[in-house]
Amino acid sequence: MREDICSIPINELFEPKKGCPLCRMDEMLEQRLADYITGAAMMEPDVRMETNRLGFCPRHFDKICQVGSRLSIALILESHLKEVEEREFGPKAAAPKRKLFGGAEEEKETCFICENMEKNRTHLVDSLVSLWAKEEEFRRLYGEQECLCLHHGRLLLRAAGRLPKKLAPRFQEDTRRLSLAYLQQVEQDVTHFCRMFDYRNKDGDWGNSRDAIERAIAYLTGRLYTGKPEAGEDGK
Repeated sequence: MREDICSIPINELFEPKKGCPLCRMDEMLEQRLADYITGAAMMEPDVRMETNRLGFCPRHFDKICQVGSRLSIALILESHLKEVEEREFGPKAAAPKRKLFGGAEEEKETCFICENMEKNRTHLVDSLVSLWAKEEEFRRLYGEQECLCLHHGRLLLRAAGRLPKKLAPRFQEDTRRLSLAYLQQVEQDVTHFCRMFDYRNKDGDWGNSRDAIERAIAYLTGRLYTGKPEAGEDGK
């Protein structure tokens, strides 16, 4: 398969054929952005202006605390807190159009990592669809995936509108098949997990159901599932 700067990251995401490749994509983007913002980029004025303005959602505050030093997090917070003070309690905040606390209009939550993940995700999905349209080998690789989670399956079905009309039906069919097949499998595993708590199945075979809860949640939410230690005999 011909590779260029756009196709290489896509191929790397799809080659493992394990789990949802777009969940791996989001995990990769999240990790790279967290490393970026807690590294040298935190001292770049244009980047700091954006982190001051956007801040981070609770999930990504946790993420940057995991990967960055305490000093780097403190420096980011120092200037962000000053921005929040000015925005929420400074002279402009006292204008009649703004209300504080009681009756306040809730502002949309913003996050530097979420916003940049969305931009990069859009670019990578564009590259994915373009590669799928051009390369038969990649179309085969796409169709051989283990699954697509519900969240990313929907994302890809929307992206099908960017394909030529003659190609879109095949892309949509493969996308639905990969998402539905995994849904049915995890549904069966969750049902089997529940049945194993019936006293009549005390010594029965758990099969693939021990991590069915985690896999079901990963399928529904679009969060990468990397596995966990096998549960005990009670499935807990």
